[in-house]
Amino acid sequence: MARRTNWGVGMAADAAARAEAAADGATSGGPERAILAAVDISRRTTAARYGRSETLPVAESLAELDRLSTTAGAEVVATVVQRLEHPEPATFMGQGKVQELRELRMEHGADLVIFDDELTPTQQRNLEKGVGCKIVDRTALILDIFAQRARTREGQLQVELAQLQYLLPRLSELWVQFSRLGGASSGGGGGGRIATRGPGETQLEVDRRAIRERIAMLKERIEGVSDHRHRYRERRQQDGIPVVALVGYTNAGKSTLLHHLSGADILVEDKLFATLDPTTRRIALPRGQQVLLTDTVGFIQRLPTSLVASFRATLEEIDQADVLIHVVDSRSPAMLAQIEAVGRTLDDLKIQAKPIVTAFNKVDRLSSDELGALGMARFPNPVPIAAVNGTGIRELLGVVEAVLDEQEGAVPVSVLLPYASGALLHAFRERGTISSEAYVESGTLVTGTMPRRHLDAFLPFLVEGA
Repeated sequence: MARRTNWGVGMAADAAARAEAAADGATSGGPERAILAAVDISRRTTAARYGRSETLPVAESLAELDRLSTTAGAEVVATVVQRLEHPEPATFMGQGKVQELRELRMEHGADLVIFDDELTPTQQRNLEKGVGCKIVDRTALILDIFAQRARTREGQLQVELAQLQYLLPRLSELWVQFSRLGGASSGGGGGGRIATRGPGETQLEVDRRAIRERIAMLKERIEGVSDHRHRYRERRQQDGIPVVALVGYTNAGKSTLLHHLSGADILVEDKLFATLDPTTRRIALPRGQQVLLTDTVGFIQRLPTSLVASFRATLEEIDQADVLIHVVDSRSPAMLAQIEAVGRTLDDLKIQAKPIVTAFNKVDRLSSDELGALGMARFPNPVPIAAVNGTGIRELLGVVEAVLDEQEGAVPVSVLLPYASGALLHAFRERGTISSEAYVESGTLVTGTMPRRHLDAFLPFLVEGA
């Protein structure tokens, strides 16, 4: 949880620790008991302004927040909801609800309140004063989970950048009490800004400068990661192997699908954001064509913009893919809202239009009536699957194969490849699809389809009349 969050490393982490200790006093360790809080925005126009999806009721959003809190390591002890036309500028909730939160905190012995929205620094400070405990918003909670889950150096850099960008505008609020103390104890006489130039304000500027320098350094390193990925993609394009990217809501089953298809040694866990670092494996489609299958970080409602920006180098893999497999949790009561959230995030990333295959996962847990109620025909290239036991997987790969054939303009060919041209046979297997393969006296007779962009190398070996 936020108490354990590593708000960056080095000086940046020290800055947050010093500021929180000065403003609120150091906190002790131990299990965290959390109260969840949300404002149900009643007016549609206002809800849209706050990024709320009309198809996701506040109850479903809070259920998701509960899972996020559990994933982060908190024990949820109570929930508070207030229906408003718009959030209160100073405290997000009304004063009556703030007092109710304070009483609940004392009743349950809670040391944390988690809000299902992003709070402004001022709102967070006012709420901490009114409720009397640590206040964490949805963005900080997701950042905390990402910090726990990042395993690779690249992922850790991206998470740290997002954390520092979140922390920077909040530093002044963290230091506000300490800076006042510094101003009162400093010499110089008189009021106004001169009298408030104490050690608090000086340290605040030092911390701000340290964090800005760290942010600049992290952006430079992540840019290097982006350049490395760009060179890798260029080599991959030269090899001519299509790329298929798995996208979807967090915990929809993307990693389970990749594990089933490739046997990849990756974490498969029933928790939100179980996979954070991308994994790519080579797999074969039903007619033998080789493709690269890439698992990407899961999306979520109101994904923090700082995270989207920080993970752009990783999420570029989606933009370079030839086909997207959108894995959908067909058992989720918020399925439509989750599909909408994925589409909105792809738009935010400015992902160019791509062919999509919609994999409705976990259908093994649905009745025939529930399966019919999904309305799969409304979505592009729908395929019902159960990644955990392999149901529908071959059908899914067949649809991917057909979409690639259509996209790449694959044409039917029949070639006779000399036995000495083993590299060409290998290339045909990787870049095309084979319907038949026979060994004759003069070589290997291969019949199948080949994308037009790879056809030139095989023209000298076309069978007469093909």
